[in-house]
Amino acid sequence: MDNNEIILGIDPGTNILGYCVIEYNGRKYNILKIGSINMTKLETHLEKLNYIVDFISNILNEYTPDILAIEEPFYGKNVQSMLKLGRAQGAVMAIAMQHKIKIEEITPRRVKQAITGKGSASKEQVAAMISNITGYDISNLNTDATDAAAIAITHTLQKIKPISKSRSKKNSWKNFINENPDKIYKAK
Repeated sequence: MDNNEIILGIDPGTNILGYCVIEYNGRKYNILKIGSINMTKLETHLEKLNYIVDFISNILNEYTPDILAIEEPFYGKNVQSMLKLGRAQGAVMAIAMQHKIKIEEITPRRVKQAITGKGSASKEQVAAMISNITGYDISNLNTDATDAAAIAITHTLQKIKPISKSRSKKNSWKNFINENPDKIYKAK
């Protein structure tokens, strides 16, 4: 029985979109395709969305991933940028739905936490960990591509041990104790 899973990780954007197709067998990550598309020379937003649709359709047809892991929208100060980013995310998700591919949205903070152990890690720290985890030479990649790989890998890590959405100081010890009962010392 083949337990391999193919994941398409997407770091969406309308100027630069990062993508990574990873095959995961439960122990090892094999990067099948990774990179980014630069759409800064396209004149209109609609041209960029059309390019995204065509590009993602080709990847889905070539690799037939089991799941699309995509960065979840985040709040920013520039409303126009958020709107354009949301459209790019929506275009990718709509193509995945047409191909009957499951979709998982993952927050940027959760990706950083899963990959580096620190939710406030830099893009460079994430990229270095992607190189360590996969053994892939990332020296010629930009951070949009390595972020896409991190998003795909985070999907697999969440399946192994889900990352808690709430880790406030108020309940972190309680969570730790509940998740690790074998580490509690009981006096005799």
